[in-house]
Amino acid sequence: MNMNIGRFTIEQLSEGIFEVYDGGVFKKVNAVDITGKQPDFNPMGFTPTVGIDPILIQHGKQVILLDTGLGWGLDKGSTYTDTSNLKTNLDIFGLKPEDVTHVVLSHLHFDHAAGATYVDNNAITKPTLPNAHYFVQKLEWYYGVEQAMGPSSDQANQYQMDELYKLHAEDRLVLITDKAFELIPGIQLIHTGGHTPGHQIVKIQDEEANQTAYYLGDLVPSEIHLNHYFMQTADVDPLQSKKAKTILLRQASKESAALIFYHSIHTKAGILSRDKNKQYVLEEF
Repeated sequence: MNMNIGRFTIEQLSEGIFEVYDGGVFKKVNAVDITGKQPDFNPMGFTPTVGIDPILIQHGKQVILLDTGLGWGLDKGSTYTDTSNLKTNLDIFGLKPEDVTHVVLSHLHFDHAAGATYVDNNAITKPTLPNAHYFVQKLEWYYGVEQAMGPSSDQANQYQMDELYKLHAEDRLVLITDKAFELIPGIQLIHTGGHTPGHQIVKIQDEEANQTAYYLGDLVPSEIHLNHYFMQTADVDPLQSKKAKTILLRQASKESAALIFYHSIHTKAGILSRDKNKQYVLEEF
């Protein structure tokens, strides 16, 4: 995927395609083995197949990363050394980790945040993007800490906070308390809650070009979630999640905005509109 929203250039840094099992276990699969469309829903225990695609935004000297992926291959002890990670993906675009100026974490589930740090050859935790600040909702940080310190549960298993404490100790985390926060002119972080208490999405807008895009995090993980709600067991507050999703999609449709997905396999992005049956559809950007 490559798109321009006015002055902003947007790319996806794909880590690959994964099967997700109970307990939050991710197993990488060969993309060539993914044929046909993923079924929308299987109540008999369907194992979802997801993409993992951090988003890169560039404008001038500003280099912004939306979520950081699993980070496999960054840890010297990882057995997944053949898996693409942020370093190799940035290199494709002629960038180094040191070039990234801002990192936005939609939430702190490990499939979105684990790539924020890595363990070096001396077993020392290091920030993957050493010159960036990491922007996360304050509510999300405290919820993640609470889950990590509490008893094992489906939610607690999603948070792997040990390495993130180093970012906090070094004042690299910016804990946001605003409902809407301007990261830089034209890029706004919007607290939605729902999936997790501190979940946030990103609005990218160039008013002069009259173009808008939304990065949806896990509020709408992929295109199959546009017209159906499959997140009952994954969302902390399903009612809030559905409410935020309804408001967002209605607004994005009015704006003819582009939607950018983190977990899609087939349709990574597209312009949102509605068909004659008032169903949401995506058009090629």
